[in-house]
Amino acid sequence: MSNTALLERPTTPPRPNLRVVTDSDVAPVAQSPAAPSRGLPAGTAPRGFALYVGFDEVKAAASGVSLGTLVEALRRTLGELAPDAETYATVALAPASAGGRNVDVVRLALHEPAATARAKEVPEEIEDDATTGVVVDISRKRVLIDGSSAAFTFKEFELLQYLVLREGSTIERTELVSSLWSQGDLDAPGERTIDVHVRRLRAKLGRYEDIVRTVRGVGYRFDRHADVVIRYGHGTPSPDRF
Repeated sequence: MSNTALLERPTTPPRPNLRVVTDSDVAPVAQSPAAPSRGLPAGTAPRGFALYVGFDEVKAAASGVSLGTLVEALRRTLGELAPDAETYATVALAPASAGGRNVDVVRLALHEPAATARAKEVPEEIEDDATTGVVVDISRKRVLIDGSSAAFTFKEFELLQYLVLREGSTIERTELVSSLWSQGDLDAPGERTIDVHVRRLRAKLGRYEDIVRTVRGVGYRFDRHADVVIRYGHGTPSPDRF
């Protein structure tokens, strides 16, 4: 191992509910290196990727391997597929008593942006009834608008939460449907009728409706304003929960 990272404050995220990614889900490689990738911020280009692996030595030993063995095996595989790729491996350390999923402990220890953003908590001394603007309280699954609780349905809150956890990213309609409704669900909307759910969500946000933006021809995006507060708790789900 080339380095280690130490987690100082563990989180306790909920159980995962991951979905399988098939070859059809992966966007094809652009034919021209100059062609921009959809969804990337202007002026940016992919330079590599990070794979966060949650696996402790006890589980590794039970599988007849070690973390070092797994790292070297992954490096060999990458070397065969892409000989010119540069690699860097690091092991995340945490207190032995730390709870939560291993993969979330790793992401927080290595300062993965989405994980560290969720770890920031809003001071609880702020009184709800004195708060103006929008408070999206993910830990308590509620939305406060100018200090009053908004009457969101379970699915409306899930829709807003899905966008909030992916702040700044444009989410396609098809992803919203496939992630928030199970296959075969008779109540599942179509790719276009998801717009109806978003309209209802915006109506309940009132004068703050523009925090949920429409990206024409693609889908929707959550944009945080100065009058929007997100309360992350230890029970906040990871974006890969869905």
